[in-house]
Amino acid sequence: MIRKMLLAIIAAAPALLVQAPTAAAQQRATAQIKNTEGKSVGSADLREIKGGVLISIRATALPPGLHAVHVHASGKCEAPAFTSAGPHFNPLAKKHGLKGADGPHAGDLPDMYVNKDGVGRYEVLMESVTLAAGKLSILEPDPKAIVIHATADDNSTDPSGNSGDRIACGVSSKAGTKGK
Repeated sequence: MIRKMLLAIIAAAPALLVQAPTAAAQQRATAQIKNTEGKSVGSADLREIKGGVLISIRATALPPGLHAVHVHASGKCEAPAFTSAGPHFNPLAKKHGLKGADGPHAGDLPDMYVNKDGVGRYEVLMESVTLAAGKLSILEPDPKAIVIHATADDNSTDPSGNSGDRIACGVSSKAGTKGK
């Protein structure tokens, strides 16, 4: 009896594997983050999961302290000022700030802490965006930029959070392709 059940499970296993979702099937994106001098200072990994996009940033050679992180509307990171990245990604026309009554922008994120050695590790679930096509996509039809600012975000001043200069920038691109 047990042997027949095991044989039935083994026989059905290929069909089960084909139907089961895998990590490889998840929508993924990356961004190489560069400083104002064009040097790589980190990377971002973006993964579509239930409830939003999980963004993980690993950075080095940044000034210690708190730094605002935002997704910006344009997938361009032209140094040294990175103004080519445009304003914060805001497809729903909200006000800036995680604390704002009329916000936040889809691209508003919590601050990232960088330690005294210039190393920052950051992970947050972005519930306001997707990697799939559509109005809230940070990949399609056009990529968006991930920008690290010089100072912390005050989470209320519209439109930028009074977060200072843009000190690092990376363009989102589907995993396996190169960003700009």
